[in-house]
Amino acid sequence: MPMLTRDEIFDKIKSMLPKDAKINDHKFEGANIVLFTENPKFYVACLDSVKKIAKEVKKRIEVRADSTLLLPLENAEEEIRKIVPQEAGITSIDFDSGGCRVLIDAEKPGLVIGKNGETGAQIKERTFWTPEVFRTSPTKSDIVTTIRRILIKRSKERATFLNGVGNRIYTGTKPPTWVRLSAFGGYREVGRSCMLLQTPESRVLFDCGINVASEENAFPFLEAPEFDVSKLDAVVISHAHMDHIGLLPILFKYGYTGPVYCTAPTRALMALLQLDYIDIAQAENKKAPYSSNEIHEEILHTITLDYGEVTDITPDLRITFYEGGHIIGSAVTHVHVGDGVYNLVYSGDIKYVKTRLLDPAWNQFPRCEALILESTYGASQDFQPPIAQAEAEVVRVIKDTIAREGKLLIPVLGVGRSQEIMLLIEELMRKGEIPKIPIYLNGMMWDATAIYTTYPEFLSERVRNQILSREENPLLSSVFTRVGSRAEREAIITGPPCVIMATSGMLTGGPSVEYLKQLCDNPLNAIMFINYQGEGSLGKKIQRGLKQIPVSHQNGRKEVAELRMSVHTVDGFSAHADRNELMNFVGNMHSKPGLIVVNHGEASKCLDLMRSMHKTFRIESVAPRNLETIRLR
Repeated sequence: MPMLTRDEIFDKIKSMLPKDAKINDHKFEGANIVLFTENPKFYVACLDSVKKIAKEVKKRIEVRADSTLLLPLENAEEEIRKIVPQEAGITSIDFDSGGCRVLIDAEKPGLVIGKNGETGAQIKERTFWTPEVFRTSPTKSDIVTTIRRILIKRSKERATFLNGVGNRIYTGTKPPTWVRLSAFGGYREVGRSCMLLQTPESRVLFDCGINVASEENAFPFLEAPEFDVSKLDAVVISHAHMDHIGLLPILFKYGYTGPVYCTAPTRALMALLQLDYIDIAQAENKKAPYSSNEIHEEILHTITLDYGEVTDITPDLRITFYEGGHIIGSAVTHVHVGDGVYNLVYSGDIKYVKTRLLDPAWNQFPRCEALILESTYGASQDFQPPIAQAEAEVVRVIKDTIAREGKLLIPVLGVGRSQEIMLLIEELMRKGEIPKIPIYLNGMMWDATAIYTTYPEFLSERVRNQILSREENPLLSSVFTRVGSRAEREAIITGPPCVIMATSGMLTGGPSVEYLKQLCDNPLNAIMFINYQGEGSLGKKIQRGLKQIPVSHQNGRKEVAELRMSVHTVDGFSAHADRNELMNFVGNMHSKPGLIVVNHGEASKCLDLMRSMHKTFRIESVAPRNLETIRLR
């Protein structure tokens, strides 16, 4: 059954509206529909009518006041502050003129909304601006603030873009007769994840990453003949790690003007990581493949979705995000093709057990004909030890290093593992299981942590409640000290015993490498790896026994430093599912797939997991190479 076209949708809505609705304009905001009314009474009291219409046409519909009704900005803000109780703690009020909305940040958003929505209704009735209410983060995130400013400053441009997305979605189409998947990166390897899903109507890219551990094979194969950025309909991002989002801004550099779909935390984190990537490249006298201008374009064109929110993204594709369990905002993506013609699930990176920060990945789908499954730890011997054992090892390494008056360097990924380890160290110190010593955070993890506290609804219930209570937020504990300058770093290196958490986690750049250069030749010191080390990375080489560390100086002179510090690898903290979790993820699926496509793992691990999936579940399984295309239907 073909999807309704734009005109057919609006004709149906118009026929169901009250005669006095006075709708003078209608626009799309992506797949959602916004009606603008000149009737103030209908605007205030339209909720029941709109609910019935939305249920009938199966689309999200919102009514807003026409711009001619809006109270001037200064008067509107004054009126809002009169209406909202002072104890709500309003921290900012921004007006989105392009969308006729007012964005209100408050420490207690429930008081802005009011009991049964009464306060929000008063704001609508007395200002005619449509309020959207957000919880003020306990710590300010500069990147979240920057995103808000870009969207407000370019609100009219954003409104035009969103309307164009809707016009593209609702062009009408016949059910697709075929579905194809092309591998551009991340197949039989870890890094540069990127794939293209095609139907006769649609071209959608899933992830667009960089392999930061490789210079020769850093970028996905976007030069493949089947890829044309001018014909790309949408990009779907699973989560904000560089191997999934690192090259996304280059699409805008080369003319992409379409939407990017991800969760709100992913939008903030990917902008943070991409800007940090540019900074690191400049510090190392390298040229980044894009600039901050392209990142700003990416922000303008990103549409965020909550878990469980269903949205059309092309005339014949619909997606839903679910918890991925990997990092905050990571998503397992369910793709509904046509009118039930085919259903595809892209796991992205997943963790299928509950952690301190996150719930396990979701795997209950009504239908799933094909599953694209990661295999980072997919080999038969890839079993993570119990978390209690891993935590005990962390305690041992910290105690041993401090006892001999050394310094412990923990290279961490800025997003995910760093926050998990912060929670662990805070608890260990609070309970007296490790000595009270300085814990230094150097790199972008502090900014990433601010994003974690901005979106507590994406975290586990325990941590969410701690953040919302504003009394015992473990991520903002006083045990952590932020390092902000080279002088502070030098003071740490010459100072007393301590723990240093620094990015990058694979020693491919950033402050962790600077600490390593100056700490590595002292046998009193130690380095502890707690996350995956990519092939070719300095971290991987050290794990394999490298004893001579290349050192580059600012004047271009290169030396070799002897590695005399002790080296520890602690398994159990990985944000990736291990072999057992991957098998359980598939084994516990409500609807078993007819095909499993294995990716995101070294070649041997992909092939091992592929064979095991077929043998255990009798499901056809494949492990394509990069540049291969498979027909799904």
